[in-house]
Amino acid sequence: MKTDAVMDIIPFGYELDEEHQMLRDSIRDFARTVVAPGAMQRDIKGEFPADVVKQLGEMGYMGICIPEEYGGAGLDGLASAIVVEELSYADASLGVINSVQNSLVNDPVMKFATEEQKKKWLPKMASGQWLNCFSLSEAGSGSDAGAMTCRAELVGNEWVINGTKLWVTNGSEADVVLLFVRSENTERRNASCFLVEKNTSGLTVGKHEDKLGIRGSSTTELIFENCKFPKDHLIGERGQGFKIALTAIDGGRLGIAAQALGIAQAAHDKAVGYALERKQFGKRLSEYQAIQWKIADMAVRIAASRALLYKGCWLKDQKMHSLHIPAMAKVFAAETASFCANQAIQVFGGMGFCRESEVERYLRDAKITEIYEGTSEMQRLTIAETLINDPDRITNV
Repeated sequence: MKTDAVMDIIPFGYELDEEHQMLRDSIRDFARTVVAPGAMQRDIKGEFPADVVKQLGEMGYMGICIPEEYGGAGLDGLASAIVVEELSYADASLGVINSVQNSLVNDPVMKFATEEQKKKWLPKMASGQWLNCFSLSEAGSGSDAGAMTCRAELVGNEWVINGTKLWVTNGSEADVVLLFVRSENTERRNASCFLVEKNTSGLTVGKHEDKLGIRGSSTTELIFENCKFPKDHLIGERGQGFKIALTAIDGGRLGIAAQALGIAQAAHDKAVGYALERKQFGKRLSEYQAIQWKIADMAVRIAASRALLYKGCWLKDQKMHSLHIPAMAKVFAAETASFCANQAIQVFGGMGFCRESEVERYLRDAKITEIYEGTSEMQRLTIAETLINDPDRITNV
């Protein structure tokens, strides 16, 4: 489908319909009454929110896009983004836990797994019985995923994996890993995708990263030493791994854009609330033009981020493929989150530098959104290359 033709029917921003409004109100209430009160302590302790994740599974939010026939909620990509945004408003760690579950693992399993595999695995993911993690990066292959060295060898009816993976979100607590490893020796970008259960012999959790932000989510290495599992744990075709990974990451970028948007909105709202209460020189901060401009700049960027995010979700839900729209949403929302958190600290002044205010946590959490699921630099490359080289930028899947 030609870009010019499709652009006229893609909404850049619109009011949510009744179903999505009800979903937003429900998850917002849960996030602000159940999630938010413990967010700061979880951040300080680096504590995974196991009880909250369990509740999200029971409520259907850990399998929000999985069809009802497999036990999921059967909702769309916009619904998933709304959930991630509202969770991230309260606790960005929980937002990325949910995003990894739905965007990076549930979605590609739905798209590429066989019917037998779907029936076996999706109900466990939908109920939250299985917490998922996504494993692609290695020490020498971050943005350059084709440089991976972790390998899979088919021996009889079993795959044997050897190597080490890094930067695995949910890596410590996950029950299952969507794993990408090199399966052939002939091509640099040749890889295959596997679903590996965490209790598989030969798989161990290695180093836990001590991070600047999103400290309530675990980030670990995974070590595979003659890790063996059945042949039928291959997802998609042998050698199709990079196609599956890139498809997952495209959806994951919308998830991280939603996470960033939640952080940005929280920072904005905190800044407005403080500006209305705090007085200096006999006037509320909100009466000073300098503060008003900060609030206005934050609001403009948030509105633009939400429009890009919703546009990306609309395309996904219409089964249209685009590389540059998710990249636009991700890079702009991520940089908006850092901007808004920084401005909120400035509005708070000295208090903003202290944990008590919570806005310093927003800045620490925001930074990672400019890095994972593809750095801001890689997003700009994707956007530019698509606009320059691809006349059919949006196509039917």
